[in-house]
Amino acid sequence: MAIKQDSHFIPYLGGRLHLRQIRSSDTDIKDMSKPPILMLHGAMSNGRVFYSETGRGLACFLAEAGFVVYALDTQGRGLSTPKLQRGFTGGQGEVIRDQLPLIHHYILGLHPEVSKVHWCGHSWGGVLMASAISRFPLFQDSVASLLTFGSKRRIKIRSLKKWMMVDLGWNKLAQAIAWSHGYLAADKWRMGMDNESRQSLAQSIDWVRGDWIDHDDGFDYARAARGVAEQGKWPKSWFIAGSGDHVLGNPADVQSMVKECQLKDVNYTLLSKAKGYKHDYGHADMLTHKDAVDDHFVQVRQWYLNSHTSTRHR
Repeated sequence: MAIKQDSHFIPYLGGRLHLRQIRSSDTDIKDMSKPPILMLHGAMSNGRVFYSETGRGLACFLAEAGFVVYALDTQGRGLSTPKLQRGFTGGQGEVIRDQLPLIHHYILGLHPEVSKVHWCGHSWGGVLMASAISRFPLFQDSVASLLTFGSKRRIKIRSLKKWMMVDLGWNKLAQAIAWSHGYLAADKWRMGMDNESRQSLAQSIDWVRGDWIDHDDGFDYARAARGVAEQGKWPKSWFIAGSGDHVLGNPADVQSMVKECQLKDVNYTLLSKAKGYKHDYGHADMLTHKDAVDDHFVQVRQWYLNSHTSTRHR
């Protein structure tokens, strides 16, 4: 099935946020009954982790199944403008409090016949999405589901590789580069596919090492998440980890995030050969590996199709 890709640019703070819309060429944009899917990238990344111009990626795969998928480039990343530069002051709080609400409302405006949007996050994107859900009752009512790939709120595992990648590389070297240049040029230094602001970098380091507290206004996300769980307001969720993801989304840390959010209606999947998958997938290739389309992507597609069926019959 052929797919169509369009770029939407939403005004934001004197610039524009880029939102990639991917859908089947046969889907009438004015008559779409399935809740759309919003995808959010992680740190040092952008929306292209979910799609490509040639039709590869999870977003394109789901569009071929009839879903309308949106991949967001957060402020300064991907095709969003202006690009990150010295003097950029935005951090992860702006994604949680401003950009996700803005884009969520924008998508619902394009789909007047639906009242909910599926959310899907890779790595730190899943953390930011969980934070927004725990903070805003709106999302507790209008997010149809939360699917994450390699998402962890803290990194508790200990290993030499973790020390080199996180303790030395992320916490020290990356911060030194960011403070020297005004932002982390991760693409230039081949640390990631896109860049990071000094604020986002410092805030994510704090969260990985410590409490789940908003740096700007002191909002306690951990406490709020417990309250959401007590009210039974978390959307149904699925946390996917790769057995080859030893540091950035270690399966033990992914499971710790599930426990911290106190999720009840949740699935957990470990992508490993021992579990019947084709590979022991790592942090990035769980989304980018060429075999994923014939492996766990098939299960993801069915999960969304089942979600649509169960919602339609309520």
